Amino acid sequence: MPTVSPKRRLAAGAALVVAALVTTTACGGGDGDDDNGKGAGYNAALNNVAKPSKKTGGTLRMVGKQDLDSADPQRAYYGMSWDFMRFYTRQLVSYDTKPGKAGTKLVPDLAKATAKISADGKTYTYELRDGLTWEDGSPLTSKDIKYGIERIWAKDTITGGPGYLRQALDPKGEYPGPYKDKSKDKLGLKAIETPDDKTIIFKLPKRNGDFEQFLAMPSGSPVKAAKDTKAKYTSRPFSSGPYKFDSYKPGKKIVLVRNDKWKKASDPIRPALPDKIDVTISANLEENDKRLMAGDYDVDLNGTGMTQSGRVTAIQEHRDSVDNMHTSFVRYVALIHTAKPFDNVHCRKAVFYATDFAGLQRTRGGKIAAGDVANSTFPKAIPGYSDYDPYGILKRSALTGKAKEKADAESRAKAKDELKQCGKPNGFSAKLTARNNNPGEVDTAEALQAQLKKANINIEVESLDGADSASITGSPSVVKKRGYSMQMSGWGPDFPSGQGYAQPLFDSRFLVENGNYNESQIKDKKIDGLFDKAIAETDPVKAGEIYKQLDKRILDDADWMPFLYEKNITWRGPRLTNAYMSDAYNGRYDYVSLGVSSK
Repeated sequence: MPTVSPKRRLAAGAALVVAALVTTTACGGGDGDDDNGKGAGYNAALNNVAKPSKKTGGTLRMVGKQDLDSADPQRAYYGMSWDFMRFYTRQLVSYDTKPGKAGTKLVPDLAKATAKISADGKTYTYELRDGLTWEDGSPLTSKDIKYGIERIWAKDTITGGPGYLRQALDPKGEYPGPYKDKSKDKLGLKAIETPDDKTIIFKLPKRNGDFEQFLAMPSGSPVKAAKDTKAKYTSRPFSSGPYKFDSYKPGKKIVLVRNDKWKKASDPIRPALPDKIDVTISANLEENDKRLMAGDYDVDLNGTGMTQSGRVTAIQEHRDSVDNMHTSFVRYVALIHTAKPFDNVHCRKAVFYATDFAGLQRTRGGKIAAGDVANSTFPKAIPGYSDYDPYGILKRSALTGKAKEKADAESRAKAKDELKQCGKPNGFSAKLTARNNNPGEVDTAEALQAQLKKANINIEVESLDGADSASITGSPSVVKKRGYSMQMSGWGPDFPSGQGYAQPLFDSRFLVENGNYNESQIKDKKIDGLFDKAIAETDPVKAGEIYKQLDKRILDDADWMPFLYEKNITWRGPRLTNAYMSDAYNGRYDYVSLGVSSK
């Protein structure tokens, strides 16, 4: 048999995936009976519960290509980390345990009810449930919730997590955090009051319609001050949920066991079905897929989809264990403004015109397997998305054959014109990062490299471990030192609104030295002002129109280049029960609901 080049193998694999999916969709899924006799087949967990069951016991076996970015709830920012933390953290409010869009509804967790909100929209009051405990059996109080939130202000120690609560409760940055608080009263952040152990009150300087969404993030989790080991807390968090840490070897293994002090009567959300959660971290993506299909593991921790070879085998041979999940993730390339020549808008526009977006889509598996070509910086499900397309991306991507070749040539000519306008008529060189443990990302970066070369834009691709994102690509000083000027990655909403999706990416006030996600390093007061205007708007339709203005400005200035609205081929192990895709967790399964059967 003649050998096939890597690029040819990738293209062949993508074609097989698409063909197999079309066949599967036409034929429907098979019947994999669970303990209740209800079937599960292809796409059974898409907007539905696959194999519903109340059976407890057994070990849920997970495998991940990379570790949690942090096990500390105030420091984590990866979506899969937030999903996993449902096992051992709780919040005042959390997301409902229902499939699809229904899972984005906020429901009471530690609190008896969602907030009592004052008439001016600035004061939120909660009363806690009875029977809340820590893993040592001690009572969990309102002061523990306040202290956990206050840790976010210790930015030099508690690094990497989202900054929404800081912005909402202390926009001037006056509170120094619990580790540097030298005030006489030691009452901590004045915007949070705890008049008794069962009551907590938040007083916002200005209204924010998404405030309860902030509290639903793990950064809103309680932390017991006596167990706070500061930067080392990530090594052994103290549990308020149904599971606690038995062992944690970063980059290798996580084992959670039942927290026998957790009281089901105090927790309406978490069914706590397995006896143990066992997570193996392995960077060998293809081997992980093989072992998933062999039954050694039940589910992928990271939830970013199978490799190209894994997809083909799974769809052709195990289609009843496959879900083709839609997500709210956008795959993109950040064009870093502080790196020359990307301080010039015309050099940034040249990249847009020189990119073959349909080619990147094919590299990742094609429309059916990988998702639609992106034109907007916003996902389709988030208010702010529009069909605005200043670079003709959608029209060009829809063409085929000679028409496509002609359109691509015309677009490259526009790229060369933009290069002249930015003073680089002969092109320029740049360095692009891509994560080697994110399926298809390095291949996509290399495809982009080949495309841009046709316009004399010479890209060097540097692959990195995704677990290092916060400390390398998330550090502007490290980015500058290493000479990076482009970063390929993916992003999904922290919560389903324009603020929850876009603010960490584009607001200059979210640009930080560690754990930075404004990777283009955009500093635009007009963008910041549009965020302020949209956030203060209580009508979501009107807020969406403001976010459309923001989207248009970013595209017109070529600040950040989206290229794909992602779908995933996801493995659902035949032992899994209660598996459903949740929009609250960007198309991953809601891990806290999963159980395992004996079959």
